[in-house]
Amino acid sequence: MPRDPYEILGVGRQADEKEIKKAFRGLARELHPDVNAHDPEAEAKFKEIAGAYEILSNADTRATFDRYGYDGLRASGGGSGDMGGFGGLGDLFESFFGQGGMFGGQGGPGGPTQGRDAGVAVEITLAQAAEGARVELAPELVQTCAHCHGNGAEPGTPIETCERCGGQGVLQAVSRSPFGQVVRNVACDVCGGDGKVPQTPCDECDGQGRVVDRVMLEVDVPAGIEDGQRIRLSGRGHAGERGGPPGDLYVQVGVKADPRFVRDGDDLVTVLDVPAPLAALGGTREVETLLNGKQPVEVAAGTQPGEETRIKGEGMPALRGRRTGDLRVVMNVVIPRRLSADQRSQLQAFAATITEDNLRTDESIVGKLRRLFGSGA
Repeated sequence: MPRDPYEILGVGRQADEKEIKKAFRGLARELHPDVNAHDPEAEAKFKEIAGAYEILSNADTRATFDRYGYDGLRASGGGSGDMGGFGGLGDLFESFFGQGGMFGGQGGPGGPTQGRDAGVAVEITLAQAAEGARVELAPELVQTCAHCHGNGAEPGTPIETCERCGGQGVLQAVSRSPFGQVVRNVACDVCGGDGKVPQTPCDECDGQGRVVDRVMLEVDVPAGIEDGQRIRLSGRGHAGERGGPPGDLYVQVGVKADPRFVRDGDDLVTVLDVPAPLAALGGTREVETLLNGKQPVEVAAGTQPGEETRIKGEGMPALRGRRTGDLRVVMNVVIPRRLSADQRSQLQAFAATITEDNLRTDESIVGKLRRLFGSGA
């Protein structure tokens, strides 16, 4: 059974048309497959919100769903969430956002159209995430053809009025939907909405005015960024059409796992192996930090397994603000193995001196379990 369309769009059942449209627009921009190329489920998520909007944007199908649910919609032949009644996703988003589709729509058919947003992924180390880094990218983007400067004509050749649309750049298209015939203005399929066509198409772009090319970029990754966060580069996405502005480029940042540390917010957590005799007597050990090499850590006498100490300021910087997290050092008390005869003799002599007073603790059973297995125990 499909999910409730109100739940999908994140609106209440009393939401008005404006709220529904606003919620849909925001989710559509966020979940568009072009922006989430790294997510194999992006298209399915995109279709799900489209199906939800199909149902809730029409008063009749919304009323049917409110009374009878999906069974009522299937019985009435109304919106089913698969977008079949609109001729596909492209038709719906074209009518909702404009001729430019999801991220275009700056003007109607034949006018300037903003380029689509693009997405690219980059991977950095934990140390780079802590210090900040400048990384190079090489995404493939739609660019304005440098040979014809975007007009689609071989330099020095004329551009003529399009015969199919008479220079208007638009044609009328009639499609059927569950609610009757829909008449829309669409860009001319010959001139692409320009109203003009080149007599001799550009050799470089075949008259399209745009080409796909690999673009070399550098992006500054801020210190403190977390795995999965995105950086938006305004105006660095796909080129627009007919003089429209370019879209944006979204950089999905992945942070490689570091075998020495686990990140917990702005803190880093590491484990320090402490020999049992040192844990009993107390002393000093060295622990590896992320950026500043090894630093000494005091092991208090009587240290128990799982106890923590902190090294201030050796964690991750906050992405926003001036605070820096700590390095939390978890003590792993290690029982010696493969003892020599002399070591075994000394330990046996020591063990004979242990009394109940040496073992006594004020911790409860629950407290011990929480320390040994974590707060979830």
